[in-house]
Amino acid sequence: MTEQPRIRPATVPTPPADPARPAPPHGLTAGADTLDRAVRAAAGRATFGVSSFAALSAWSDWAMHLARSPGRQMQLAERAWRNGLAATLGAFGLPGGLTPRKGDHRFDHPGWALPPFRAAQQAHLATEDFWCEATREVRGMRRRSADRVGFMAGQIVNALSPSNLPLANPEVVEATLKTGGANLRNGTARLLHDIHDELTDSRPAALAQFEIGRDIAATPGKVILRNDLMELIQYSPQTGTVHPEPVLIVPAWIMKYYILDLSARNSFIGHLVAQGHTVFAISWVNPDERHRDLSLDDYRRMGVMQALDAAATICGGARVHACGYCLGGTILAIAAAAMAREDDDRLASITLLAGQTDFTEAGELMLFLDESQIAYLEDLMWARGYLDQNQMAGTFKALRARDLVWNQAVQRYLLDRPEPAFDIGAWSADATRMPYRMHSEYLRGLFLENRLTAGRFAVDGRVVALKDITAPMFVLGTETDYIAPWRSVYKAALFTENDLTFVLTNGGHNAGILSEPGHRNRHFRVGHRTPEKRYMDPDTWCARHQARPGSWWPLWWDWLAGHSGADRAAPPPMGAPDAGLAPLCDAPGTYILQR
Repeated sequence: MTEQPRIRPATVPTPPADPARPAPPHGLTAGADTLDRAVRAAAGRATFGVSSFAALSAWSDWAMHLARSPGRQMQLAERAWRNGLAATLGAFGLPGGLTPRKGDHRFDHPGWALPPFRAAQQAHLATEDFWCEATREVRGMRRRSADRVGFMAGQIVNALSPSNLPLANPEVVEATLKTGGANLRNGTARLLHDIHDELTDSRPAALAQFEIGRDIAATPGKVILRNDLMELIQYSPQTGTVHPEPVLIVPAWIMKYYILDLSARNSFIGHLVAQGHTVFAISWVNPDERHRDLSLDDYRRMGVMQALDAAATICGGARVHACGYCLGGTILAIAAAAMAREDDDRLASITLLAGQTDFTEAGELMLFLDESQIAYLEDLMWARGYLDQNQMAGTFKALRARDLVWNQAVQRYLLDRPEPAFDIGAWSADATRMPYRMHSEYLRGLFLENRLTAGRFAVDGRVVALKDITAPMFVLGTETDYIAPWRSVYKAALFTENDLTFVLTNGGHNAGILSEPGHRNRHFRVGHRTPEKRYMDPDTWCARHQARPGSWWPLWWDWLAGHSGADRAAPPPMGAPDAGLAPLCDAPGTYILQR
C-alpha cells in the first residue's frame, strides 16, 4: 500500500529469527535444525499439511489395544455378522434391513430401493456402521487416537460410498439416460475448468457473480484507520439519532470480515446500523510472507486496542460495546481481561458470538492438533512465512466431507447441477492466510495448552484472568457448531463472575449467526446469570430454558440498548481528522480485496 497509516502502530520489539522455535532442539546445530525443518516442510506440502506420524501413531495405538482385547474382537465379529445379515435382508427388500442415519440424504432418491442399487446401499451402510463401532475407544488407549482413527476411517468409508460412483448411483444413471450423457460431458468440462482455476489460482467463480462493495460488503462507510494489520471501517449512520456508545466488531482473522456484512437482506452490520448504533468493524489484512513475524499479541494491540482507541476518540470518549465473532471473540476476551487488570473501564459491554475462551472441548478441530501435528504445520509455515488459505479451507471441508466435498462433487460433476451462486458461498470461496508466528502461538497457547482459562496466558508479561472482567457479557452459541461447540462457548460462564446473558440458537457456526428477523425456522434459548448466582452446567441450562421462535437479533439489540445511555444524540462525524483519523477511502476498504 502506498498510503501511510494515520495512526502508527505501537513499536513492536524485533522478534527472534524464528519466533515459533527461537533455538534449535537440544543437541542440534542451527544448520542441522534448518535441514530437518526444510525436509519436513517439503513433506508437509506433499501431504497437504497432515502429519503422517500423527496418523500412524493413532492407528497403531488403536490396533495394539484392540489386539489385546479378545472380548472386544468377539463383539466386533458379532457386529459384522449381524450387519451382514441385515444387509442381506435389506438387499432383497425384506424387513430388518439397514437404514441411513438421521441427516444422511445420500440415498433419498427412490432408485436406491431397486436392485442392484439397494444391495450396494445396504453393503455400504453395513460397512459404515461396523467401522463406526470398531473405532470406538478401547480401554487404555488415548481418547484422541480413537477420535482420529474414527475420523480417518469415516473419510475412507465416505469416499467409497456407492453414491459417489456413476454406475452405482441410480440418480446419476437416470440422469445419464435422460440426457444422453450430457450430464457427464458437462460435469467433466466443469471439473477440468475447476482444476484449471485451482492450479492457476484464478478468481473463484462464486466471487465473480458477487462484487465486493456492490453486492456484498456493501453497507456504506469509510475506512478511517489503516495500519499494517487491519483497516478500521466506520459505517455511515442510517438514523437521525444514535445511541451514545459505539459498537466495535472484531471478526476472526481466519475469515474475511464480510461474513457479517453479506447482502442487505442478511447483513449483521447493516441491520445493526439501522437500529441507531454507530458501528465500527475491523477488516484484517490477508497476510503474506512479509507478515510472518506478527504475533498473537500484535492482533490484540494493533487490532483490538487501536480500534477501540479510535472508536472512543471519534465518539467523544464514550465507552464502547465490543463484539467479537469466533476467534475475534477470543482475542476480545483476552483484551478485556487485560483491560480489567489495569482498571481500564472503557468497555460498556462485551459480546462473544461463537467465541471460545476455554479450549478443552474445542470441537472436531482438535482432531488435527497435537504436538506432532503442530510442529509439522510450523515447519510448513516456516518455509513460506504463512499458512496457505487452501490449507485452512481444506481443513474445514474435511470436517464435513460428506456434505462439503462428496455431495457437492456428485451434484456438480455427475448430475450437472452446479450449486446456485449465493452470498455466503462467495464469502466461503474467499479464504485467507495465517501468519507463521501468530498461527503457531494461538495453536499452542490456546488450542493445545489452553493457557487462557488455565491461568497461564500472559499479556505484557503478566497473567490475565477472565474473572476480572466486570463489564456485562452477552455470549452466544449455536446448536450444531462443529468449529466452536456451544458447550465449549458456554464455559465463559464458568470462568467469569460478571452479569452474563447466554443465548443458544439453532444453526451452525455461520448460519446460526446470520439469523436475521424473518428467517424461517429459527429459534433460540436465553438465560441470564447475575454475579451472585451459582454455576449451572450446560445440559441443565438447556433443559431449563425453553426455545423461543424467531431471530435472536432483536433480543441482542434490546440488550445493547439496555446497556447504553438513555439519551440518543446526533451521529458523530465520520472520522476525526484532528486526531489523525481522517477517512482514507470508502468501505469496504482495500484489505478485503487482497487474495
